Amino acid sequence: MKKDLLTIGDITKDDFDKLTGTALTIKADISAYLRALEGRTVVLIFDKPSLRTRVTFEVAMCQFGGKSIYMPGHDISLGKRESVADGARNLSRWVDAIVMRTFGHEIIEELARFATIPVVNALTDLSHPCQALACLMTLKEHGGDLSGKTLAFVGDGNNVAHSLMSACPLAGMNFVMCCPAGYEPDEAIVSIAQKRATEFGTSYTLMRDPNEAVAHADLIYTDVWASMGQEAETEKRARDFAGFQVNSTLLSHAPDTCLVSHCLPAHREEEITSDVLDGPRSIAFDEAENRLHVQKAVLYELIGGRKS
Repeated sequence: MKKDLLTIGDITKDDFDKLTGTALTIKADISAYLRALEGRTVVLIFDKPSLRTRVTFEVAMCQFGGKSIYMPGHDISLGKRESVADGARNLSRWVDAIVMRTFGHEIIEELARFATIPVVNALTDLSHPCQALACLMTLKEHGGDLSGKTLAFVGDGNNVAHSLMSACPLAGMNFVMCCPAGYEPDEAIVSIAQKRATEFGTSYTLMRDPNEAVAHADLIYTDVWASMGQEAETEKRARDFAGFQVNSTLLSHAPDTCLVSHCLPAHREEEITSDVLDGPRSIAFDEAENRLHVQKAVLYELIGGRKS
């Protein structure tokens, strides 16, 4: 693999198969990996709050016999207190990988450019690769072969949507983006997703009607309408996304076998209702669990751990 994981665009189909396969293997039996990263240290630089991401990366390193150092972004103020480049050069001499959760994607790109150790994107405003990998790993657990299946994303064209639309072709899946006008995904990411869809014989479709979008879906995915940093837009977005809620009415327009997921945290009764999120068709909490196993696989493959 490439030494960094900044976007799903960094990985090939072989990488995707290896990462999800390794994650499933580790989840089934971690015994052969318990000392895989013994003596290794990862630093977690987080400019944004986190529950799932921080805990799962820290637990992953602990279960592999390694160590993690958590650093709130304000403690080091990369780009302010000292340049991102200098921070990368220093960290490269002390630790084995950098996991960063921040706002602007250009910061993590600069960090990776100057670091000589792997850099993993734990979320930026543009991309959330670990979430997409966990989603498709979870869908594999529930549905087996993903070829020919369809993921319908109902909501904002945000970082999670970007990563899922880039990952679906690698799994042989079609991707449907359903959002109101003005909330489309980044054009450059869409272009990459469309090229991948052509390459792998899948499709990318933009739709406006949620009922039509889910008509042939195997998985309906959603996320909050106002992400971190967009809180001032909450009321406007709530008006604009009226009609895009994932609820029992929307599910009635999807196949009976269609599953539902959410990257969490959820704003219950806004983008998704509690009866759906907690219902029998929801795999959201299975996906949250699998963040741990996918990130174990990412760390194992990038840092170069070896089985005992």
